[in-house]
Amino acid sequence: MAPKEQKSKEAKALAAANSSKGKRKKWSKGKMKEKVNNAVLFDKAVYEKLLNEVPKYKMISPSVLADRLRIGGSLARAAIRELSNKGLIKPIVQHHGQMVYTRATAA
Repeated sequence: MAPKEQKSKEAKALAAANSSKGKRKKWSKGKMKEKVNNAVLFDKAVYEKLLNEVPKYKMISPSVLADRLRIGGSLARAAIRELSNKGLIKPIVQHHGQMVYTRATAA
């Protein structure tokens, strides 16, 4: 078997420089959160569910209503205001960031 041919220093440097250029880092695009399609107006079925089921929840907040009824946050805040005015729910905490209510129990 014949001995291997030796490369010059310049040839080795050129080969090293060229080999690193081909393998670039592939950045991941990141995970996209699925967009929810929440309603911005009440339809009859959702409004009936609001009046019948929501006053029975133990904890009522805009985020809970938006999640369970598939409505937007501003609509959930308006719904909470309406239920509170009717006396169906009572406030626990009213903070500028989050309102927390519970069912109104007969005292």
